[in-house]
Amino acid sequence: MPFDMGTSGGGLRTPYATDRVRRTHEHGDDGGVRHPTKDATAEDSRLEQLRGRAASRQHRALFQPTICASTVTMPPVKRGTPANRRKSADGPPYLQIVNDLRARIASGRLRAGDRVPSTRQIVRSFGVALATATKALSTLRHEGLIRSVPRSGHVVAEGDRAAPVQSERGGPLTRERIVQVAIRLADDEGLDALSMRGVAAKLGVPTMSLYRYVEGKDALVLLMIDAVFGEHPLPKSPPRDLREALIRAARAQWALYRRHGWLAHVLPLARPVALRNVIAHAEWILRAMEAPGLDAVTRLEAHMTLYSYVRGIAVNLESEREAEATTGMTEAQWNESQGAAFLAIATSGPYPSFARLLNELSGGYDFNLDRVFEFGLQPMIDGLMKTLRPRE
Repeated sequence: MPFDMGTSGGGLRTPYATDRVRRTHEHGDDGGVRHPTKDATAEDSRLEQLRGRAASRQHRALFQPTICASTVTMPPVKRGTPANRRKSADGPPYLQIVNDLRARIASGRLRAGDRVPSTRQIVRSFGVALATATKALSTLRHEGLIRSVPRSGHVVAEGDRAAPVQSERGGPLTRERIVQVAIRLADDEGLDALSMRGVAAKLGVPTMSLYRYVEGKDALVLLMIDAVFGEHPLPKSPPRDLREALIRAARAQWALYRRHGWLAHVLPLARPVALRNVIAHAEWILRAMEAPGLDAVTRLEAHMTLYSYVRGIAVNLESEREAEATTGMTEAQWNESQGAAFLAIATSGPYPSFARLLNELSGGYDFNLDRVFEFGLQPMIDGLMKTLRPRE
């Protein structure tokens, strides 16, 4: 719509509004002739309303963008820098934590065997992210200043363990070296921390250089599985006694999972992996079961039963470490914190057996996966032996 920028009335006018006003001065609304001075006050009022409305619409349409862009300036928003992103002259946050704990160990405030603050405690004390706290403890562990203790977190290493370990950097880059570094990374920080970038950082090489030796993370994990099974082979031949052979095989697998908690999470039952050293363990067990003359289906299912029993308990090894890192509490501390809640449930409904169990264990229960493994192993083998009979 065209606008008349004239100054009459001090506002903006449209030609349509001006014509309408002119006609209303000359004629009435019903077309009759009107005296020029009749109802002048009312006409002036209508004229001012029309001018005001047009000016308001035009002002918003033409000038509001200019005001927003040019004349209205929002005050800058002051945002605090998250603690886990702050840097100082002492280096990144994780290194500041490392230096602080180093100083405590060096001064004797933390002595050999003393428990080191958990990741959750570090998060609260230093105001950093969980990943930053985990990285700090991993750095101290690699330096040999602290060590991991199952169900207790980290403690200060003894004198002979407090010497810095050899750096992963240096030396020729080979597939074997990549795999070994990846295994140590997964052992120390868990499978979730394993990545091609993380392994490359440990080796001090560009990430892309690893792909000359390994296709990717999935291929790397397979190589890791094969390597750890190859490092701990079973005896050359199984014992003649089938029961003893099954027990030895189960304990050998348990020892593998104990050394490498992540291993139980990457060995599926329904989709076995075709790896030589893994097959070598299976070959040892299958050879022991051939002596009684068992059929193929029985031998295979007995092998899967034994494998599933060991792996089923072993998955808790890595899960417990992850839970401790997340909650900042050991298994014993967690159970103690849940005691009141369990007791409330036990005494609130029809749970007499559960209530009696809690009452008998009021002095405490020392949860130990090794003991649980051994407790179930013997009865499980006894049951297998009743099944592993040659079919007529």
